[in-house]
Amino acid sequence: MAFSVNTNNGAMAALQSLNQTNKGLSQVQSRINTGLNVASTKDDSASFTIAQSLRGDVGGLSAVSSSLNRAKSSVDVAVAGTEQISDILNQMKAKAIQAADDGLDGDSRTAINADYTALKEQITTIIASSEFNGTNLLKDDATATGKVSALQSLDTTSTISVANQAFDTNVTAALGTGLGTKADADTALTEIDTVTATVTSTLSTLGSTSRKIEGQLEFNSKLSDVIESGIGNLVDADLAKESAKLQALQVKQQLGVQALSIANQAPQTVTSLFR
Repeated sequence: MAFSVNTNNGAMAALQSLNQTNKGLSQVQSRINTGLNVASTKDDSASFTIAQSLRGDVGGLSAVSSSLNRAKSSVDVAVAGTEQISDILNQMKAKAIQAADDGLDGDSRTAINADYTALKEQITTIIASSEFNGTNLLKDDATATGKVSALQSLDTTSTISVANQAFDTNVTAALGTGLGTKADADTALTEIDTVTATVTSTLSTLGSTSRKIEGQLEFNSKLSDVIESGIGNLVDADLAKESAKLQALQVKQQLGVQALSIANQAPQTVTSLFR
C-alpha cells in the first residue's frame, strides 16, 4: 500500500458517499415537507405531466359546478314563483266559480271582483320578483335576461338550457277578464283553466330541469374526487416510508462524517516514517 499526502483516495471515496447520502436526505426532507413524491418535472416528467393535466380537469370541473349552481339557483327561484302562482290560480278559480252564481247581488260581486283583481296583481308581482342574479325565467321583456344555460361537463358544447316561460303573456295577459258579470265569470273560468295548464306544464319543465342539474352536480363532485385521488396516486409521497428512509439516511450521514474524519487522518501516519 502506497503512502501519499497528495492524494487521499479513502477521503475522496468517503466524501462521494457522504455527498450521495446528503442528496438523498435532501430529497426525503423535501417529500416530507411537501407531501409530494413528484413535486416537479425533475422528479418524474411523465407523472408530473399527467398530474398537471388532471389538475387542469379538476379546475375545469370546478368552473362547471359553478355554472350549474348558478343555473340551479335561477331555476329554483322560478320554481318557487311558479308554485306560488299555481296556488293563486286555485284561489282565483274559486272566486270565479263564486262569481258565476246568478243570484249574487251587486255588492257581493264587486267585492269578489276586487279580490280577484288583487290576486291577479299579486301574480304580476311574483313574476317580476322571480329573479336571481339578473335572470328571470318567468318575465319576458327587453330588460330581463330570461334564458338559463349552464355547462354540463368539460365539453363546453354540452349545456343545459331553460327557455323563458313568458308568463307576462302566457299568464298575466291571458287572465284579462274580470268578474263583473256572470258571463265574465264564465269566461274567466275558461282563461284560468288554460293558464293553469300552462303553469302546470312549466312546473313540470322546471322541476325536471332542476333534478337534472342536481344529478349533474352530484356526478361532477364524484368525478372531481376520483380525479384528485388519481393525482394523489401519481404524485403523493408515502410519508411512513419516507420517515423510515429519513431515519436510515440520518444514521448513514453520521457514519459518513465519521468515515471521512478517519480517512482525513490517514496521511498523518506518514509522519511516523520520519521519526
